[in-house]
Amino acid sequence: MLFEAIQAGDLDRVKALLREDPALARARDANGTSALMMAAYAEAPAIARAIQKAGAPVNIFEATALGRQNLVRDLLAITPDLLRATSHDGWTLLHLAAFFGHVDLVRFLVGRGADLRAISRNQMANQPLHSAVAGRRLAVAELLLRAGANVNAPAQTVTPLHLAAHAGHGPLVELLLAFGADTKARDAHGHNAAALAAEQSHTAIADFIRRY
Repeated sequence: MLFEAIQAGDLDRVKALLREDPALARARDANGTSALMMAAYAEAPAIARAIQKAGAPVNIFEATALGRQNLVRDLLAITPDLLRATSHDGWTLLHLAAFFGHVDLVRFLVGRGADLRAISRNQMANQPLHSAVAGRRLAVAELLLRAGANVNAPAQTVTPLHLAAHAGHGPLVELLLAFGADTKARDAHGHNAAALAAEQSHTAIADFIRRY
């Protein structure tokens, strides 16, 4: 019930469940995702605060997802190898910071030497730039590209440009093209970025990519 309430964004229900059973603050779902991380994925900061107040411990991956840079810095000072570690679902710290759009934290992690081309250890097999584009984080994507991220990195066969085009995110498409994104790259189904944009009725973006 707790995870359903988190996903629904029902703060009152979450608080009520935690009052009835404070141990739920430490709960994990069948995939191993903590209640706190679920709140981060649900973009529910008030719920995350309620779960922490109820006694949930915060590991470095949860701290990263929530943008708690000072805690991340302190934990890395104790265990530097965490910079290259992956979460239970396969993400590095840089993947998470990029997806959630924590620009300053991304900058900090890059400065500490986080691998810009680390491949997630899950089915997506993507790089932090894919995470930034999937999260529609323009500023983070630009930061990663300027730091040396591979604009044409494949995640299986999907490039960041494919993701931006499919989402219809014009500014991201423009940014990726400006950094040399390959408009001819094809996914597993033989589609280039323009074709994906057209499939989703993003006609102007499809035309822009074709003309570029």
